[in-house]
Amino acid sequence: MTCKGVFVPQEALVHAIDAAPVMPRNWDHYRAAVVDIRIPDRTVHVEPRPSGTAEGSFPEAAGSATVHVITAWNPLGRTASVDANARAHRLLLDEVRRRGLTWWPAQGGDASGTHREESVAVVGLGDTAARDLGRRFGQDAIFAWSPDAWRVLACDTAAAAVSGWAAAEKGRSGGLGKR
Repeated sequence: MTCKGVFVPQEALVHAIDAAPVMPRNWDHYRAAVVDIRIPDRTVHVEPRPSGTAEGSFPEAAGSATVHVITAWNPLGRTASVDANARAHRLLLDEVRRRGLTWWPAQGGDASGTHREESVAVVGLGDTAARDLGRRFGQDAIFAWSPDAWRVLACDTAAAAVSGWAAAEKGRSGGLGKR
């Protein structure tokens, strides 16, 4: 079999397919992260829950399409300056607007709120295109929110973590918070 003009032995392909995907360095942090999405009339707080859980309302404006949450902050897992992060975020917004995608401002981070990254929640991309966009901005992973699952998708590999979700309007308890 050939790939981009390079011969790849069949046995190498079998091993590559059978190998477990390499997880990004901060994978456990991504799996536990929470996201706030500023939908036009409210801010929705989304956090992971056990698989099969879907508590709260999925954004009506998204229909049944997946909402991908992507940041341009701290590329390559390295803390960047405020100016560098702001510049990267503007470039991400420019790209999303250029593509004519529906998007909402978002912030992702740890549940305690000590680490937050400005992000965009994008409607209208498939998983591959969303991963590619995250990779273009140096990200390890992105989030994918659908009516039935909350997923963390690695940008450089096929690694994915699937869980349920809980969503509530920010500022309302709705059962969210400490577990």
